[in-house]
Amino acid sequence: MDRELRGETRARDELIEMLMGELKRIREKLAEIKIQIDQTNNVVEREQTRNTDIVTELRTIQDNLETTPRQDIRSKYDEALDARFRLTTMRGQLEKFQSTREYLERDLQLYGALLNKLQGIETVTVSSDDGKDGSGKGPINIVRVIQAQEEERQRLARQMHDGPAQSLTNFILQAEICQRLFDRNPARAAEELDNLKNVASITFQKVRDFIFDLRPMMLDDLGVIPTVRRYVDSFREKNDIDIRLDILGEERRLETHREVMIFRGIQELMGHARDYANASEIDIRLDIGNNLVRIAVEDNGRGFDAEAAFSSEDGHSQDPRVQGLITLKEKFELVKGSASIVSSESDGTSIRLELPTSD
Repeated sequence: MDRELRGETRARDELIEMLMGELKRIREKLAEIKIQIDQTNNVVEREQTRNTDIVTELRTIQDNLETTPRQDIRSKYDEALDARFRLTTMRGQLEKFQSTREYLERDLQLYGALLNKLQGIETVTVSSDDGKDGSGKGPINIVRVIQAQEEERQRLARQMHDGPAQSLTNFILQAEICQRLFDRNPARAAEELDNLKNVASITFQKVRDFIFDLRPMMLDDLGVIPTVRRYVDSFREKNDIDIRLDILGEERRLETHREVMIFRGIQELMGHARDYANASEIDIRLDIGNNLVRIAVEDNGRGFDAEAAFSSEDGHSQDPRVQGLITLKEKFELVKGSASIVSSESDGTSIRLELPTSD
């Protein structure tokens, strides 16, 4: 009977893990699709305006058909065909993106409902000194760290491919259009160049945001507190989440590796609250004391069974959220810090990190 119960529990955990992984993939894809829809919408609007202008010009030519040179008529006709082809193509692309978004949103709703049904309601506390967190007191799990690094590289590769790389492809297309227009319609070519400049400016800002998320230079220049403030403001602006940040203690510089750990810890926990918990509120408290830095991140999203996740030998490590928390905990323990997790399906998740200010 116990074996059967354990088998059912294992199957349930595997299903929860699969659903959480799928939800993460869908959210990432939805974010990518939103960017593509916004970009394509802008192109469609420009092409609609262009088609309207060309139709007006063609009507003028029709009214003056006998006096208009044949070469001008042919040039305007070719331009109209090119404009109509581009508008039709971009509208088809936009409809495809919108259809994909609707499909993904339905899947997100369905998988989220299934996950809510599968996850129980339980409140537990896992402290770094209870010896039952699945990580043990031994050296940091190198395999888990390598896996985490590879997953992060894959995420960055996807972001580069679907963000800046896609934008560069659009730049090439617009540059080719400008090249064809220079001889027959210099005014239109200048307008396309202006559009290209605007899109390049938007993409440049997105690349800057991408670089900031990857490694904010102000962390080295100004320190962890200004960087956390800037990151929280940016995160709040990009996501529909109410974030409250309280900073206590003396605002001072720490050793570089400690500032990196503080920033990465807060960054990772905010990402967990958004990607796995679907939180609408996040409270962050950063207290830099004389001897100890205390970090508290609380969210009102969907929690998890922390006792089951951290008590088994493998820590249910297939769950990406638990994997990340175990790795984060081990990193802090490696420098004589600590971590504690309180999670409840009804009350969200509360995570506290502590880090000595010096060795």
